[in-house]
Amino acid sequence: MNEYVLEVNDVVKRYLDFTLDKVSFKVPKGSIVGLIGENGAGKSTTINIALDLVRKEQGTVTVLGQEIPNEAHHWKEDVGVVFDGINFHEALTPLEIGKILSSGYKQWDDKVYQNYLAKFQLAQNKRIKDFSKGMKTKLCIAAALSHDPKLLILDEATSGLDPVMRDDMLDVFLDFVQDENHSILMSSHITTDLEKVADYIVLIHQGKIILSQSKDELIYNYGIIRCGAALFEALDKSEILAYRKCDFQWEVLVADKAKFKKQYRDAVIDNASIDDILLLYVKGEQAK
Repeated sequence: MNEYVLEVNDVVKRYLDFTLDKVSFKVPKGSIVGLIGENGAGKSTTINIALDLVRKEQGTVTVLGQEIPNEAHHWKEDVGVVFDGINFHEALTPLEIGKILSSGYKQWDDKVYQNYLAKFQLAQNKRIKDFSKGMKTKLCIAAALSHDPKLLILDEATSGLDPVMRDDMLDVFLDFVQDENHSILMSSHITTDLEKVADYIVLIHQGKIILSQSKDELIYNYGIIRCGAALFEALDKSEILAYRKCDFQWEVLVADKAKFKKQYRDAVIDNASIDDILLLYVKGEQAK
């Protein structure tokens, strides 16, 4: 059985003012992969191509072992999707939505759906137009999880939730992948959420994949050197990932902070958060 539920290989899509340039990454089975990048970096375009909503010009996309596009659409039965916004007619109620979706998905489980509605405190007979944004998001997530998707794709789905709601939802996602038969691709600009739940991080910048690595490697091995001009000039540039000048010091991103601590004992080397890594790649310069 394939160890990856989603494989994106050398995908290209050109627009007048933007190009998705040979994007490649994988989502291993049983994992949560966080897709990060600034607004306009190409996250949503990549997701839409993976869902066959936008046609690519080059490259391949394989979802659950099937190359996309594919005339057979049964693979969509095993993919749950939640975008940043409601996808249902707002005159409907959650109860009515459940009845509609039960006829569209062979694997629909109304008991699971009802449990999620209760867990998320969503009134079954209340019109969606009367829900808050956070309630609408929870409804979309409940619906996506209730047909037992093997792959759940979230495009900024938690951005409308308050911190307490988001934390509860992250626990739901962790439970979802716990059996290692379900996986999540999660696009989010809230990097602290990804630090809690993601197994892997994929960074896209200006249409190109800058890094695709395990979260633990980023959190535990990457570091930021903060130093003056003299030390910056003395650093081994071949081992620098990105850097930028900030007021009176340089910030330098390195992949092996322990090694640099041994080499430059007087340097201040801090741990790097996912946010730090994103900012240095986007706002700084990449070493040649």
